[in-house]
Amino acid sequence: MRTVVLLDAPSNLGLRPPSPGTVPGCYKLAGALRDQRLLDRLGAVDGGVVVPPRYDREGWQPGDGVFNAAAIAGYSRRLGDRLDKHLSAGEFPVVLGGDCSIVLAAGLALRRRGRYGLAFVDGHSDFRHPGNSTGVGAAAGEDLALSTGRGQSDLTDIDGLGPYFRDDDVHVLGIRDADTARDELAGLGIRHAAVSDIRSAGAGDVARAARRHLESAGADGFWVHLDADVLDPSIMPAVDSPDPDGLTIDEVRALLTVLLASPGCVGFQLAVYDPDLDPAGTGAALLADLVEAVIAFTPSAAGDPGRRGPRNLG
Repeated sequence: MRTVVLLDAPSNLGLRPPSPGTVPGCYKLAGALRDQRLLDRLGAVDGGVVVPPRYDREGWQPGDGVFNAAAIAGYSRRLGDRLDKHLSAGEFPVVLGGDCSIVLAAGLALRRRGRYGLAFVDGHSDFRHPGNSTGVGAAAGEDLALSTGRGQSDLTDIDGLGPYFRDDDVHVLGIRDADTARDELAGLGIRHAAVSDIRSAGAGDVARAARRHLESAGADGFWVHLDADVLDPSIMPAVDSPDPDGLTIDEVRALLTVLLASPGCVGFQLAVYDPDLDPAGTGAALLADLVEAVIAFTPSAAGDPGRRGPRNLG
């Protein structure tokens, strides 16, 4: 039985400033969830923190590529090293971001070990790249493109290991129906289910189809990424892009429960919740309840008499 390890990755390097002279507050995500006693509630081992470099866009101009690129690449190596250590020990990392660029570290760590897939549960495809946009700059809006080898080589090919995930080993879940990358994803063979697809088929059935694909694609396992903005802003407004028509908490819970119950799932990460936008802490409480509920279904938690059952999030 695998040990759950709670690891903080409080990088905000991949997001644009929310307003001039400020920095994205998602670096406080991990602290906010730990304040909800998440470590104890998961019965997890404390993996500590991988401290990111300082957020600094000084001198960057549009057209310069991804800002903070060198810092993101260096951080991805260090976070990847830490993840590799836990994976080598047979542990199950639960990573608290940070912004979505931390998926590069997970991809790098997994690529060092072999071939792995990615379940990308996100309100946006994060597939902006130089081939489809002139607005490249924020890695958190480009992380899926970068992870699959599209973009500048200092981020797509760290240590010569890119792409970190093959197109056929990726399943995108929960993007808004209006996401402009949907046709491109389909043309590339990157499987995806938008909000309307999930509503039509049911979250559990969509997740089971994604799990079957991820388990049978020939990869050694898969990673699960969750961006809090997959939730509708009526539920989770404390994100950098609170676009309407997102998923409900029950739908997200259903997706994650199926995915994390797979023996092939090797780790999980949460990103983008911004405590600065949630002074009452209601979003932190909601996300802590969600993580506790879905981690209870992982093979690492199964059969542990010391673990409580999942909470009712409805």
